[in-house]
Amino acid sequence: MAQLAQLPDVVRRTGVRNAGDRLFQRVLAAAAGVILVIMGGVALTTLVSALPAIRTFGLGFFASVEWDPVAQQFGGLPFVYGTLVSSLIALSIAVPVGLGVSTFLSELTPARLRDPIRFLVELLAAIPSVVYGLWGIFVLIPWVRTVLEPVLARTLGFLPLFQGPPLGIGMLAAGLVLSIMIIPVVVAVSTEVMRAVPRMQREAALSLGATSWETTITAVIPYARSGILGAIFLALARAVGETMAVVMVIGNVPQIKASLFAPAATIAGVIANEFAEASDPLLIGALLYVGLILMAVTVLINVLARLLVMRVTKGPNLVRD
Repeated sequence: MAQLAQLPDVVRRTGVRNAGDRLFQRVLAAAAGVILVIMGGVALTTLVSALPAIRTFGLGFFASVEWDPVAQQFGGLPFVYGTLVSSLIALSIAVPVGLGVSTFLSELTPARLRDPIRFLVELLAAIPSVVYGLWGIFVLIPWVRTVLEPVLARTLGFLPLFQGPPLGIGMLAAGLVLSIMIIPVVVAVSTEVMRAVPRMQREAALSLGATSWETTITAVIPYARSGILGAIFLALARAVGETMAVVMVIGNVPQIKASLFAPAATIAGVIANEFAEASDPLLIGALLYVGLILMAVTVLINVLARLLVMRVTKGPNLVRD
């Protein structure tokens, strides 16, 4: 009977607690909604400001190679080309190195060495972009000009990619700097998804007589391949959006050349270089037009990468080979 007498108080306290939970949930939902509002506002204002260029050039803007503010002729193809090629160069270097480091960290490294190595890798991500750019100017570019490009020209000079004078500044230098900057992204995400692979996967392979490297190749990497692909996409998004370090080493010439030795320009680079002096509405619209495309591509790559990583980190039921 005493318990029955106390029942209204329990119900009352529960109701208050539920009301508090509902309020807390709404506050957090509002906080999350603020992020969506900010993103939508940035996208909308960028689109409105880019309307003069969109109306003038349309989709042909990304098929034109001419960028002449004096004649008010603007084309975004050289910047799209420079962004994609420099990012692909960076991925071709960073992905093998990053996957090797992440495999070592998740499968072979002794426990006492894992954290120090991960700390050193994460330090690469903590270095400011401008420092990478200065290092590229004073250290990397002279080495590329005097050592790397002459060697590539002698050995692979029959390919259009490695023809031309060794300038140092250009697409190749930008790709090398970017590769160093995105290695921490590949390592961090790939290590986490490999460590998310259930231990039974490894034990099953080892019980069948597989060696350590065979277990990694046949049991760990196939299970984690969606997450590894997500890591690659995240690294691509970082490379596509990088600005300062690339501006300092790529040469900033809006042209399309087959040779990796030639100077080039990127979307983020042209915005950083010309926006401060842009006064003509059409030039501002052209810069925001390429910026709008860059933002859309970056968001799309990040969303795709997150979905791929979630397939692994949320458990085996989400992984379908």
